Amino acid sequence: MSYYVIIRGPAGSGKSTIAKKLAKELNAFYLDFDKVLSGHKLDKIDGDGISTENFIKGNELILDDIRQRIKSDQIVIIDACFYREGHLDHLVKNLPYKHFIFSLQSSLKECIQRNKKRKSGMADQDIIDVYNLVAKDKTGILIITEGRKEKDVINEILEYLKK
Repeated sequence: MSYYVIIRGPAGSGKSTIAKKLAKELNAFYLDFDKVLSGHKLDKIDGDGISTENFIKGNELILDDIRQRIKSDQIVIIDACFYREGHLDHLVKNLPYKHFIFSLQSSLKECIQRNKKRKSGMADQDIIDVYNLVAKDKTGILIITEGRKEKDVINEILEYLKK
C-alpha cells in the first residue's frame, strides 16, 4: 500500500536532507517542490513570500504525477516549506490518499547557521521571514531536528509511518 509523505518546515530545518534520506530508505520518489516552482518561474517573492496562487499553480503541475505514482504503489516524499495554509490544504484535498505530514523544527538561530553553509543560501532576512510564516501553521507531526543526528530523525519518522 502506498501513500505520500509531506516534509515541511522552515528553510534550514533539515527538510531536504531528511526527505532525500527518507526517500532512499523507503525506495520512494522524492519530489523537491522548490525545483518545481523555480523550473516554472513560480518562485517570485511578493512582499511576504511566494503567493498562495503560485503555490497552487505548482501543485497543479505535480498532482497527476503523484496520483500515478501512488496508484502504481509507489511512496512519494514531498519536500517543501508549506508556509501558506492554502498550499497545503489544496494539495491534501486533491490527493485523497493515505498521507503523513511532518513539520520539522529547529531554532531560528540554527536555521540561519545551516543556511550559511549552503552554496546558494538565502539572505538572513528571508530565512527569518520564512521561519515566521512556517511557525504560524502547526500542521502535522512535530519533529525536532536541532541537535539531533539525521539517522535519529529518520528513525522517528519511520516509527510514525509504521503505525
